[in-house]
Amino acid sequence: MQSSHRGRAPPLWDPTHRRINVLNDHVRTTLQQLAEQSLRRALSPLESATGPIITYAGRPVILLSSNDYLGLATHPEVVQAAIAATERYGVGSGASRLVSGTLPPHASLELDLARFKRTEASLVFGAGYLANVGVIPNLVGQGGLIIADRLCHASLIDGCRLSQADFRVFRHGDCAHLETLLRRRASNRRTLIITEGLFSMDGDLAPLADLVVLAERYDAVLYVDDAHGTGIMGATGRGTIEQFSLEGRVPFHMGTLGKALGGYGAYVVGSHDFVQYLLNMARSFIFTTALPPAVAAAASAALTVVEREPERRNRLWANRQYLFNGLRNQGFRLTPTVSPILPVLVGDAAKASAFADRLLTHGVYATAIRPPTVPDGTSRIRFTVTAAHTTDQLDAALQAVMLAGRETGLL
Repeated sequence: MQSSHRGRAPPLWDPTHRRINVLNDHVRTTLQQLAEQSLRRALSPLESATGPIITYAGRPVILLSSNDYLGLATHPEVVQAAIAATERYGVGSGASRLVSGTLPPHASLELDLARFKRTEASLVFGAGYLANVGVIPNLVGQGGLIIADRLCHASLIDGCRLSQADFRVFRHGDCAHLETLLRRRASNRRTLIITEGLFSMDGDLAPLADLVVLAERYDAVLYVDDAHGTGIMGATGRGTIEQFSLEGRVPFHMGTLGKALGGYGAYVVGSHDFVQYLLNMARSFIFTTALPPAVAAAASAALTVVEREPERRNRLWANRQYLFNGLRNQGFRLTPTVSPILPVLVGDAAKASAFADRLLTHGVYATAIRPPTVPDGTSRIRFTVTAAHTTDQLDAALQAVMLAGRETGLL
């Protein structure tokens, strides 16, 4: 009779079993260390659609952590566009864009984005992260040089690393430091300068006009991530490049559909040839299933609303100023923000988490932003206001912020 190990634990000496145990020990140790440093994260599912008031843990609370700046995620026309596209084209696109995944909503959205951004063409990606890690390695590679603002988003940094180019950072918004780095490199070396237009964690603007001048002076290429600027910055909401009157001097840039446009996905706009180049070279575009048709149709509808209803931006900026003044009057220390992103600096990660917990107790949902999302010692509550908030809601939020600040020793 043959013996069998069926139903028994694997022998302790089995190398595979031993490797799994080592991995499990590493996982548990890492999680414990994160918890001890107040850096462990967890999902916090909402029980309602995003909006100025959400349902969380069975009760209504004021949401001040959403990027839905213009309140378009629940706009009836945007929702109806998604429903109609789902009914006509189904839930999924069924393939990558270059196989059989390009449906009419994708083509329409790319035409709409190019028109909105006043460029020849656009290309839609599955997410901002996918756009950045797909585009940057195709702008400069091994032997080239990338110089990025120190506070650039993680997706930009990862795109830089994937490029295999030499990578340097310049002090945040410091064009003098950037010029020093540009002067040191060989004059004929392919060079890429990278920045966000509106910085997501500090809420301040890049000095785009000066960056363009430096790029032109030193024969470098400027790459702008306008994820948070699209829809809210500029006279007509076309973003930070419009804000600085630089259209025509920044040949291409990227942005997302998941912030002010209320949906999901990302885009790159530029010349027809540049878009065709990315379509053929960007691996994160080529090897990714296309956005669901409903998401593409919703983004097109959102662009229509942005152009038709400038009063939404007016309400957003009025709300931004109201909340900004309230936080400053209470004595909180904010970053040098000029946007609807209003970060209150706390410093210590544990204290930022405690502040967020007390805010929630008082009816405000605003999460703590901690390392590695922000540098050590700069943990914060990043309040974000939208066009959909009412003055009464902002007054209630300010009252909650004052109470939580006192209870955690910040005031």
